Amino acid sequence: MPTTHFRTCPLCEATCGLKITVDGDRVTDVRGDKDDVFSLGFICPKGAKLGDLDQDPDRLRGPLVKRDGQFAEVSWEEAFAEVERGLAAVRAAHGNDSVALYLGNPSVHAMAGPVFNGVLAKALGTRNVYTASTSDQMPKHVSCGYLFGDPYSIPVPDIDRTDHLLMLGANPLESNGSLCTAPDFPGRLKALRARGGRFVVVDPRRTRTADLADEHLFIRPGADAVFLFALVHTLFDENLTADVPDVVRGVEELRVLASKFTPETVATACGIDAGTIRQTARDLAAAPAAAVYARIGTTTAEFGTLSSWLVDALNVLTGNLDRPGGAMFPSSATRATYVKRKPFRTGRWASRVRGLPEALGELPTATLPDEIETPGEGQVRALVTVAGNPASSAPNAARFGAALADLEFMVCVDPYLNETTRHATVILPPPRVTQSPHFDFGLTQFGVRNFANYSSPALPLPDGRPSEAEILARLALIAAGQGASADPRGLEEMMLGGLLAKAVKVEGSPVYGRDPAELRPLIDGDGPLERFLDLSLRLGPYGEGFGVDESGLRLTTLLANPHGVDLGALRPRLTEVLSTADGKLQLCPPEFAADVPRLLSWLADRPHGMVLIGRRHLRSNNSWMHNVPALVTGSNTCTLHINPQDAEKLAVGAGQRVLVMSRTGSVEVAVEPTDKIMPGVVSLPHGWGHDQPGVRMSVAGNTDGVNVNTVTDESVLDVLSGTAVFNGVPVELKVV
Repeated sequence: MPTTHFRTCPLCEATCGLKITVDGDRVTDVRGDKDDVFSLGFICPKGAKLGDLDQDPDRLRGPLVKRDGQFAEVSWEEAFAEVERGLAAVRAAHGNDSVALYLGNPSVHAMAGPVFNGVLAKALGTRNVYTASTSDQMPKHVSCGYLFGDPYSIPVPDIDRTDHLLMLGANPLESNGSLCTAPDFPGRLKALRARGGRFVVVDPRRTRTADLADEHLFIRPGADAVFLFALVHTLFDENLTADVPDVVRGVEELRVLASKFTPETVATACGIDAGTIRQTARDLAAAPAAAVYARIGTTTAEFGTLSSWLVDALNVLTGNLDRPGGAMFPSSATRATYVKRKPFRTGRWASRVRGLPEALGELPTATLPDEIETPGEGQVRALVTVAGNPASSAPNAARFGAALADLEFMVCVDPYLNETTRHATVILPPPRVTQSPHFDFGLTQFGVRNFANYSSPALPLPDGRPSEAEILARLALIAAGQGASADPRGLEEMMLGGLLAKAVKVEGSPVYGRDPAELRPLIDGDGPLERFLDLSLRLGPYGEGFGVDESGLRLTTLLANPHGVDLGALRPRLTEVLSTADGKLQLCPPEFAADVPRLLSWLADRPHGMVLIGRRHLRSNNSWMHNVPALVTGSNTCTLHINPQDAEKLAVGAGQRVLVMSRTGSVEVAVEPTDKIMPGVVSLPHGWGHDQPGVRMSVAGNTDGVNVNTVTDESVLDVLSGTAVFNGVPVELKVV
């Protein structure tokens, strides 16, 4: 008998509600949930094919252990015992720092990762922690950390109420939004224009998003920071700044820095004339309410942190930070506001080989091969990965994969045998999506509207099959020296007890002064993830507070509302967010000012040759959506976009193949001339190229495509955040 289930789509940051029909153990239909309080029935092609991904025949059903160079299926107990033996041997011989941890992007889109990944990292006791953040959004965390004191308090455009949106390096009609959780981004942009608002896109490509905008400005890749500085300069130069509140420090220091970046000085570097730059600033200042928003095109560039900083500097200077219709701070239902956060800083330690500074407790992923290849004390000899494929997604991917082959031991939590896991000693596959609960601990922090929604599993776990939470908990227990047979329930009790013990000691907490032993039996939930969610909801800003507010949120509230709970429009909360040392917004952090001379040097001696940028497809998400047949057809193809002028100079036509060459390697790919990309720039989509030996992804492996990260360069980083540069990569082209 078919049954209907409602859940939040876990495939991107939009958090769309889905209506799923299940017959037996198979998903037979997926539609948008019209009653979802946030997405209102919107669905994209990826969400519509969630059932195909869930039932992919290439997904691993049980654990694998490599023996004599070949993978063998083993029991779960055998697999965990092998993990214990392998990790113990490496740590005994080389110390804790010889083990590295890598956390991939999908772990944020699952419930178990945010709960257990931090515990796993702490149990490993290593400084060699790496994540996909330094291939993506780390500059925004660093920027907000220094400006506001909290790297996770990231303002988002209040898109439903703004009059003017200036967007750089973002393409939400393809990505569905990023660090800005907004289901039906296309509909929200159309509504902005329908109410008389204005929408401007700055991007080296005329993307689908740019096609929808009132105005599109081509910009030279890597020039975002100088363009933004020129906007700041114009605001000061033409007295267009709003009254800046007393809580802001550093206005005059920023004015001095910006004086060097006149529109006339940066115009050639940007590819945007000085008059247009000035008018862009004037329009921004004149709008009744406006927001500046930038994403991965600006963060995965050489000056990603400076660009991220200047975005919010513009929001401050135009009077649009923390006001309706401007850039506002969401309030997550599970992030307690009473917690006293330490002021942010980076560089508490550095990587062994290149001396790159730590940020948010992790090191730049681009330097992990250095740590594996370079002998000496602290050399990485073992690796644990969770939902990550860095041998595909990291810069100079070929070098990364070769380094993985040299490890003594590797364990991967992943559902596929892919470019990374083929090097593993042990693979521990998580359950299917439909067998797992879901709540977006991370993405609710970036919603353009405050919301909460929880999805119970649509299908039960098979007998003897551990949940993802149990897999991660048992890894943490092994890393902590408790052994492969340790009971995960003990770890859960320690975690819940620790959170309660902290909460009762903090003034402002709803349970301040109470006894944790009294509170623990009140926590509801079936399994550790539900219990952790219930505790987080109760202690959150909308929470029930263990009896303080009976109408407040708890797990039972979300269970009773399968279409989600609307918690209202964003509200001003800057004073609540600020956690800098002096309680002020630091508009011109000295760490950022110290990097401005490097930007000026780039401006004076910037590269002039052909440069490469990435590209996003609506039906792709990084490297893990190419094994679903319906998602690798039509326009979702791996071609090199090139401006017709450049194609003519090269004497190459549509479909002809060229070599794209850089310092790190070359790829051969078919060209696709299009005036949607500016002259001097070419573009390849990321996540493709699945033809490595040992990869068991039958659809992806037989789909034409190349890995753009064969030609990206691990030696070039955003200095302040350690983020890899994927946009503005110097390349040469040669006709095959």
